[in-house]
Amino acid sequence: MSRKDTIEQRTEELLIPIAEAHQVVIYDVEYVKEAGEMYLRAYIDKEGPESVDINTCVDVSRALSDALDAEDYIEEAYTLEVSSPGLGRQLKKDRHLAYSISQEVEVKLYKPVDGEKSFVGILEAFDRETITIGAEDKSRVFPRKEISTVRLTLDF
Repeated sequence: MSRKDTIEQRTEELLIPIAEAHQVVIYDVEYVKEAGEMYLRAYIDKEGPESVDINTCVDVSRALSDALDAEDYIEEAYTLEVSSPGLGRQLKKDRHLAYSISQEVEVKLYKPVDGEKSFVGILEAFDRETITIGAEDKSRVFPRKEISTVRLTLDF
């Protein structure tokens, strides 16, 4: 397991009881480098129609910050961010895809298929190797290794 994966996993383990105490679910945890700075991001959500508000993000952030300070397993400086995954959230993990079945998604590919790199449709199914979306009375199956991103579309 890479150092990045270890940090993300340990952070998610620390976050579990904090999320439960604040009645939220963990959507994702990522440890990334952007513009030379390290960021530890925790995305939290609520099940059902209610969304996460700023006060909940602040409360979870403070509790997670205290837990991270106590454990002290990240050597370099980083910025902690706690937020909602947002409306056009990226679907990176199988649990994200499972939760999003029957919702409209945008699939972006590394290389064009039929002259297109972006496809929009209803997420119908997925497995280890493929993702299936339905659009215009037909289904399209995309190999996961050819997909750069999958995200929920924004409805306005």
